Amino acid sequence: MKIHIDIDCFFVSAARIKEPSLEGKPVAIGGRSDTKIFNKDAKKQTVNFENSGSFVPTFYKAYEEKDDDIDAFKDEDGRVRGILTTSSYEARSYGIKTAMSIREALTLCPHLIIKAPNMSLYQKLSHELHDFLQTKIPLVEQASIDEFYGDLGGWIDDKDVEDFIKNLKNEIKEVIKLPVSIGAAPTRYIAKLATSHAKPFGCRVVYAGELDSFIENIPVGEFAGIGKSMKAKLKSAQIHTLGEIKRRRGTLESWGPYAKELYARVCGKSDDEINTKHIRKSIGISRTFDPIYDRGELKRRVHVLARHLSFAIMKLQVIPTVFHLSIAYEMNQKSHKNITLCEIFTEKKFDSLCLELFSEADTYKRLQVIRISINCSSFTRESRRELSLINFAEEQKMHRLTQHSQNIREKYGIDMLKWGSEL
Repeated sequence: MKIHIDIDCFFVSAARIKEPSLEGKPVAIGGRSDTKIFNKDAKKQTVNFENSGSFVPTFYKAYEEKDDDIDAFKDEDGRVRGILTTSSYEARSYGIKTAMSIREALTLCPHLIIKAPNMSLYQKLSHELHDFLQTKIPLVEQASIDEFYGDLGGWIDDKDVEDFIKNLKNEIKEVIKLPVSIGAAPTRYIAKLATSHAKPFGCRVVYAGELDSFIENIPVGEFAGIGKSMKAKLKSAQIHTLGEIKRRRGTLESWGPYAKELYARVCGKSDDEINTKHIRKSIGISRTFDPIYDRGELKRRVHVLARHLSFAIMKLQVIPTVFHLSIAYEMNQKSHKNITLCEIFTEKKFDSLCLELFSEADTYKRLQVIRISINCSSFTRESRRELSLINFAEEQKMHRLTQHSQNIREKYGIDMLKWGSEL
């Protein structure tokens, strides 16, 4: 049997460990795009990399320097900004949902307690839980900061799985102080589905003989891997539940390999092995701000974002080969540009590349920009000599300069060295 472990309302649960008085109250964790990095007098900014940060947004330090309450989301003029990233079950009873604006949430529940995120704490607890699970289960996979998979095959008899996961749930609450829900099933996909029906702080076992009755009336949108487009396609074919998917094999398989695999997963006939090693595949930075038309200022902000992201890339000791920049404008317009390069990574080259991508992506020059995002992916750790033989000596020199800059920033802060064009 495979099991899926999900921390209930993780960020709120973590806050309650720090402040037990929050227990039983409507609590939500806010999120806000930190635009302080664009301040020309910004100093001592740091990147959040404690405990590797594999599953955590990287640039969050500014929150932890402020009071951990609603004031963290107020502008100088008193306007409350930001959205909710997590809310407690008590808050959800008022209609509060993830991604809802803080202002709207406070309208629905005026006594809602808003807390700023504490990413270092989340990382610490996530790693503690991972280490604990490794003492209880032979194979453990961390799928995200708050969810894990385990394989009990050959370790726990199927008839003992229910008792095992109930005891595991209670032990986690006692030792790590986190409430979790656990689902168990023959495949990881059905186990994840079982977890969603066990919340909060519950367990659910789906045996092979129970699979058909379990999935019969579950809406298709609850199954991992069914996104908006597939959900719309299923709806157009009058398929609304997982039970209906199971009865429409011919329809699904006629849609191609992806739908065919999806059908097999829903029916519990396809599964993936537990992957005990997580490999980070990408890293990015994105900031949303008040509408800006001035292209000079926007390019300055690209410099700033590129500098921060370059620092993170050097910290990870990887070489990205795919670079993507996207722009969000007012009036709901969007544009993007990407490029694939396999060359030595240097901050100067990366900065120039980001500016080039911005210029090419900026197709709506009459509109104001409200967000810029830069993402790097397809990492390699190949020999730098193998990556590029053109101007190798010069590129090695620039790479050494980037490394020296990295050392200074690690010691004194990312803003210790800036590009002149930022000022």
